[in-house]
Amino acid sequence: MTSSSDRSPAVVDPKGTYEVRTYGCQMNVHDSERLSGLLEDAGYVRAPEGSDGDADVVVFNTCAVRENADNKLYGNLGRLAPMKTKRPGMQIAVGGCLAQKDRDTIVKKAPWVDVVFGTHNIGKLPVLLERARVQEEAQIEIAESLEAFPSTLPTRRESAYAAWVSISVGCNNTCTFCIVPALRGKEEDRRPGDILAEVEALVAEGVSEITLLGQNVNAYGSDLGDREAFSKLLRACGQIEGLERVRFTSPHPKDFTDDVIAAMAETPNVMPQLHMPLQSGSDPVLRAMRRSYRQERFLGIIEKVRAAIPHAAISTDIIVGFPGETEEDFQQTMHVVREARFASAFTFQYSKRPGTPAAEMDGQIPKEVVQDRYMRLVALQEEISWEENKKQVGRTLEVMVAEGEGRKDGATARLSGRAPDNRLVHFTKPDEEVRPGDVVTVEITYAAPHHLLAEGPTTAVRRTRAGDAWEKRNAAPAQPQGVMLGIPTLGVPAPLPAATSGCAID
Repeated sequence: MTSSSDRSPAVVDPKGTYEVRTYGCQMNVHDSERLSGLLEDAGYVRAPEGSDGDADVVVFNTCAVRENADNKLYGNLGRLAPMKTKRPGMQIAVGGCLAQKDRDTIVKKAPWVDVVFGTHNIGKLPVLLERARVQEEAQIEIAESLEAFPSTLPTRRESAYAAWVSISVGCNNTCTFCIVPALRGKEEDRRPGDILAEVEALVAEGVSEITLLGQNVNAYGSDLGDREAFSKLLRACGQIEGLERVRFTSPHPKDFTDDVIAAMAETPNVMPQLHMPLQSGSDPVLRAMRRSYRQERFLGIIEKVRAAIPHAAISTDIIVGFPGETEEDFQQTMHVVREARFASAFTFQYSKRPGTPAAEMDGQIPKEVVQDRYMRLVALQEEISWEENKKQVGRTLEVMVAEGEGRKDGATARLSGRAPDNRLVHFTKPDEEVRPGDVVTVEITYAAPHHLLAEGPTTAVRRTRAGDAWEKRNAAPAQPQGVMLGIPTLGVPAPLPAATSGCAID
């Protein structure tokens, strides 16, 4: 295992600065941490925040699941073209799902791009950049199968106290709205021992929260021949001393079995939180989506989770306006939302995704109809989210202090963090020093639809090894003459699947 922070620090002469721009789901975010680690291993230094393309190497890690994903990419590439003309040594690389899909098209449309690489060979980026520089021509290399599991590559993690741990890549499902399996390939599982070794190494570095990551995370074990491998993995994480919080994303209802629910309920550091993508509450629409569960099965899972973990916060993904969706189908989705009482939902208006079966289906819904249904769904979910959050008022919660979660914290003299169930909590800044990664105990006094407030005094502050790790990283001196390999920037992985992508919508 070779996370960059495992190795002995070594100062190297910098080749220049780099910037990585990430679009899409958590898998892309995690891949970008690896790309940053690879570039730093090769001697590049991260460009300052806000450099906006003013770097020697600019990497686009792309998503292909949105209808306008390519327009967004080419627009951004177009804005860099004049900058590259003024800086002959500048290099531009495009990777990720859109690169895997479009391949040669990218260089034809944007001939100033130097490197195009796919989802299976992110480890080749430094070599391809050097080859493009020496040969003075674009390098296009798209592997058809995984060359190295992402978590075996160097990394520049975005947080000192929370980390992604990829347990599988690829997906064996054939959802008609999703192109990810075609771009990421069939599911490949990591060996349990490798995963646990990475988790233990992260904890030794000060990480106290990990999120197990996979395109279809609870299908883990299908490649290993063990249907209970995921629940066993959760229980094994519970045995790792110093690991305080375990989360996972994104599961699929068809693979969500009773042994997983039991493992969640019986493993103290597995958090009472579940993100369970619904997509639609209508059985005919689910059938057209090729989602291998139906409304009754989905609600049955929710009921079992709530019985085993009464305080669990359950969130979801929903697509409105899928081809052929009738008003009756939409009302079935509204029914499930009322019954499930999600803490939050990522709601999407269906848009054609090139390369998916759904894009060619009859019965495409007019935009105005989709918009109307979307607004009604959002209004209902906002009402439910607020009602569910109001139930938290008066509860005393342990909140892990986060960084960058509260945009108004400076003006309000508050700090922000996440409760065990992943709800966002803003709390009054205590008199004593509190660092990201530390844990505070607060009483909830007010609820809004998307956050909770603790306006009274903090009743306890627990300084943690994770806070120590954050403090150590934050105190690290700048490296103007080189780069100290493995010194990451600050931040925390997004706690839920990104709302801008379908990659994690399984």
